Amino acid sequence: MRKILSLFGVFFLLAISIHAQEVKPITWKDIPNWKYMPGPAFRLSNDGQWMAYGLVELEGDGEIILQKVGVDSTKQTLKIGSTSFPSMEFSEDGKYFIYTEYPTFSEKKANQKSKGKPLKNKAILIKLGSDDKKEFENVNNYSFNRDGSSVLAINLSKEGNGEAKGSDLLIYHLGSEKAQNIGNVSDFSFNKAGNYLAYTVDAANQSGNGLYLMNVAANSIQILDSDKASYKSIGWTEKGDALSALKMVKDKKYKQDKGQVIGVKNLAAPSITIYDPAKDSVNFDQAYTISGNRRPEWSEDLTRLFYGIHPLELAKKEEPKKEVDKDSVAQAESAAMKKIMADTTIKSISDLQKAISKLDSGKTKGKKENDADKPDMTIWHWNDARLQSRQQIMENRDKNFSFYSMYDVASKKHTQLQDSSMLELNILDKELYALGSDISAYELDINLDGQSYRDFYIVNLKTGEKKELFKKFYMPGFASYPRESPDGTKLIYGNDGHFYIYDIATGQSTNITENIPTTFVNTEDDHNVVKPMNSPLGWSSDSRYVLLRDGWDIWQVPVGSTKEKATNLTLNGKTDQIRYQYRFGLDPEEKGLDLSKPAYIRTYGEWDKKSGIAKISPAKKGGLTPGVEVLLWEDAYVSSLGKAKNADTYYFSQGTFNEAPEMYLTNASLSNPTQITDATPDADKYAWSAGTRLVDYTSDKGVKLQGTLFLPAGYQEGKKYPTVVYYYEKLSQTRHNWYNPGYSGTGWNPNVYTSNGFAVFIPDIVYTMDDPGMSAVWCVIPAVKEAIKTGVIDENNIGIHGHSWGGYQTAFLITQTDMFKAAAAGAPLTNMISMYDLIYWNSGGGNMSIFEASQGRFTGGPWENWDSYERNSPVYHVKNVKTPLLMLHNDKDGAVDFTQGIEYYSALRRLKKPVVLVQYKGENHGLSKLENRKDYSVRMMEFFEHHLKGKEAPDWLEKGINKLDLDEHLKERAF
Repeated sequence: MRKILSLFGVFFLLAISIHAQEVKPITWKDIPNWKYMPGPAFRLSNDGQWMAYGLVELEGDGEIILQKVGVDSTKQTLKIGSTSFPSMEFSEDGKYFIYTEYPTFSEKKANQKSKGKPLKNKAILIKLGSDDKKEFENVNNYSFNRDGSSVLAINLSKEGNGEAKGSDLLIYHLGSEKAQNIGNVSDFSFNKAGNYLAYTVDAANQSGNGLYLMNVAANSIQILDSDKASYKSIGWTEKGDALSALKMVKDKKYKQDKGQVIGVKNLAAPSITIYDPAKDSVNFDQAYTISGNRRPEWSEDLTRLFYGIHPLELAKKEEPKKEVDKDSVAQAESAAMKKIMADTTIKSISDLQKAISKLDSGKTKGKKENDADKPDMTIWHWNDARLQSRQQIMENRDKNFSFYSMYDVASKKHTQLQDSSMLELNILDKELYALGSDISAYELDINLDGQSYRDFYIVNLKTGEKKELFKKFYMPGFASYPRESPDGTKLIYGNDGHFYIYDIATGQSTNITENIPTTFVNTEDDHNVVKPMNSPLGWSSDSRYVLLRDGWDIWQVPVGSTKEKATNLTLNGKTDQIRYQYRFGLDPEEKGLDLSKPAYIRTYGEWDKKSGIAKISPAKKGGLTPGVEVLLWEDAYVSSLGKAKNADTYYFSQGTFNEAPEMYLTNASLSNPTQITDATPDADKYAWSAGTRLVDYTSDKGVKLQGTLFLPAGYQEGKKYPTVVYYYEKLSQTRHNWYNPGYSGTGWNPNVYTSNGFAVFIPDIVYTMDDPGMSAVWCVIPAVKEAIKTGVIDENNIGIHGHSWGGYQTAFLITQTDMFKAAAAGAPLTNMISMYDLIYWNSGGGNMSIFEASQGRFTGGPWENWDSYERNSPVYHVKNVKTPLLMLHNDKDGAVDFTQGIEYYSALRRLKKPVVLVQYKGENHGLSKLENRKDYSVRMMEFFEHHLKGKEAPDWLEKGINKLDLDEHLKERAF
């Protein structure tokens, strides 16, 4: 018997060995055809009977897997061409499925090379449970008629370049399989019940332009309004019992179209309201018009319409042409020609042509000089609330800004709800009130030091009356921002470390957290802000409670009762170091948190990095019952809990660092889950990380921290491996995160590195104010020392890498230690003093607020805190660098200015330190062009393989590439 077992063991080990030989490290050349499920490309029919998910390739064609749940024989693989994200949809009744088929990758590439006409998409409709398929050519978009599930509307691609914006809308009747065509449709939308279709027509010469309503069951069409105008922005009420739209009429006097609002209700016999402000000189300022940039909407009670207005701008008048004295012009040209002839030796026809050309050039130059009646310039003033660069970024938004207004249908009265003294306005639920805010008095200071203040107002939506709510309200984070209750009568807001309820009708504020034995301040936030709050989970749907987080537990806090006390619902979060993070929303139509149903909560273990889902049950008297039922608790990343709309069929996502997240089907108790996707069908071909280990360590400042060590593929106990250390503030929570193999914008992909024999270590960094660089030293070095004790890391072959803020930490760390054999820094900040005064070009704002209230973590500017800024600037310690450095910095970096990379590179080069700066022309903070992402991903791994594995250095790394040889070098490396 022992011999048989022994023989079986030999065969078993042999099988494992053969399997190990079959798999290989994934290479950069494998990635273009790596097949994967992108993000949430998963669909479950409302009846829970059918499922579909998409698989795509970076440089190849994708597919959709469609099948009946639990019935493999119904599985279909649908080819969808080349796309980064599949488009697909089930009908509401779960009887039909439609998806888009795109041109193939080879077709797109060939068309790009030949510069042909844009390729068209197909839509393919499947009747589930049958072999019936229907193809539709030249499709732009499509939609089932929502709850009705009786027709499919398909907007076809526009043919030609005519002035009309509309194209054919195909109405396909699912029962009869018959189609009808409506021409020149520019916008269409079904109401919730799916019994009505509203659409707009935009035809050549505006012939027949209008707003139309189709009764789907009767297949009849009504003209709601038709005119020489353009119609747009159809919006249905949530119930689908009324709709609104805009009517825009050209007026040659103005740059903008003049707008009108259309409101339609009583759909069976439509009651139509059209508000034309041009006819209302009593209530409507005629210097304004209704804006085409804000979709109008009905109030819930269908008594008022809300819309935007903006100022009219006169069209520029053409200047009358001045009479030209032809004789004077001729004399001037003759004199100019004589001068040119005198200054030019004419020996040939060619010389004469040059002389005439010179005269024509002079005419053109003179014309340009005459036309240029104004300089092209910008004036940067010290009192500008927003930097000119920020104003340039926001120019289109500012031009298109509109002020909220409303029209009372019964009284036929227009009321403007906001103006330039209150540029933010949010209509609250039930449309009784609006919350307005204004930062104009504080905007300059906000942009300078990052400390945020604003004034708040309450606007009565019955009268339009505005009253002040808060003056100079401090906003240490968005969690403090006032948020309305579902009944629209109360607000919750954070102030000075507590949460308050404001009753709008009475104007009374009540502190609801002062007697709760915990704090709702985010005590782990180490930025330069005062008492930032943990974000509330939200209001209960009956407006009786709010759910608050203290960072560990979830508290149910009553807002109106003095008898009922706040309740810790989760009980064990702080004691067991489990974070109850957020509630899964299972009903997309839910208003507030429906506490009459079980609450499913996402859980996370602070020190073991496990995650899962817990359930809190409803109480008989309302609210939730304290105590959680743990449904899932896995050494994995659990997320994405969802539910079929009309069935007790649930699904969730689960994955690990070396296994892609898969979808699992289950029941309400999440028991006996079944895997239903294969998100990475080729994964078995490649070698992945052998697993992860947690490394506990203490920073040099005494803070207990963790890092995650990712083992290389094929890891053998006792063997040491070359290691890349990667960081960006706190990242140990990513222990179970799957990184899809790909070319990132920073060149980094931990799964590709571990597949290729590297260990990867990701330590946490926490910050001490005024020492962001030193904080990295105090955290990373003890972390690496502790990780070396695991025996996994080859202490003589450790590299470090980070991008942006992580790039800064890399650039700084190599000035403070010789622990690392190689370093790669992407887009690093290198001089905190010069960086402070530069501009964050991507937003147009200044960096000073980032340094004083955000990631920089400094108190004050450099002139107030010079030693701290200098102490934490890599460029001032450059003489200490001994580590070879690869730097990525692009000339159009709009986050960290290119000059930061140049400063550091030039200083290192001056000292003859080993540094290579890689610059991709025209690229921003990260790489966006695929060819650049490919190139840098390969170069960075070559860099680490040379320094950490001893591989021969490629020419570009060893000797550099001359400009004259660069083109040939790039051609040779392209793949």
